[in-house]
Amino acid sequence: MRATAKDLRFRVKELIDSVVRGEEVIITYRGKPCAKLVPYRAGNDAKGGKELFGMWKDYDAVEDVEGYVRDLREGRF
Repeated sequence: MRATAKDLRFRVKELIDSVVRGEEVIITYRGKPCAKLVPYRAGNDAKGGKELFGMWKDYDAVEDVEGYVRDLREGRF
């Protein structure tokens, strides 16, 4: 389903109902897609926020994320 930014503003309940039914809603702004509303799935969350992500996810030198960040911040305080 496609909807405009104006539809999102004035018909948000209808769009959320569509997402609850399992549809994906593409939001367009000035005719170009800019966002997608998708159903929330609990399994998509990161595992407690303790994994590297984005450009860092393939960085093998870091095994303990919390320790790595702690070491980076140690000299700042």
